[in-house]
Amino acid sequence: MIVIDKVLISDDVVEKQFVCDLARCKGGCCEDGDAGAPLTEQELDEVVRAYEIVRPLMTPEGIREVERKGMYQYDREFGWVTPTVDGGICAYGIRDEQGTIKCAFEAAYRDGQIGWRKPISCHLYPIKTKRSQYNGYEMVNYEPREVLCAPGCALGESLQVPVYTFLKDAIIRKYGDDFYEILDKVARERSRSED
Repeated sequence: MIVIDKVLISDDVVEKQFVCDLARCKGGCCEDGDAGAPLTEQELDEVVRAYEIVRPLMTPEGIREVERKGMYQYDREFGWVTPTVDGGICAYGIRDEQGTIKCAFEAAYRDGQIGWRKPISCHLYPIKTKRSQYNGYEMVNYEPREVLCAPGCALGESLQVPVYTFLKDAIIRKYGDDFYEILDKVARERSRSED
């Protein structure tokens, strides 16, 4: 376990390897889950601000779900989440010609239409975060899906890319540059001590 400020980071985040293999998993994490993408309180405003811009990029089914359920909804287990189409794909998910699911928010972000990339929970995946109810610490765990993420685990191992390195941009976005530098320093020191 690594502790930085009030964040508890699983050893797996620095010890395991992962590189998302989108060509093989087809963005399955955007439709394979118990709820939509978790949203922070601050992200609710981002969804509202971006909606009219991303709406033309969405599928008719996704638009219908948003009109029916709202731009986001509350789930008792996961908190605020994006709506899903029939309990499957995220309402903001769009499939390309190869059948890969992409994010309407990220597409608009990459085109310079909005300044918010996508939910941080999506950007960090397969890292999941959860705040402890008891001590206020945030727990950071590496939780790839066994079958869906197997290609990403294999690719990460073949390229020798640690999880935290692959997710550098997302970790910095969530916790800041200083946090990442400390995490990187700890990981490098551990790696040297194992050699």
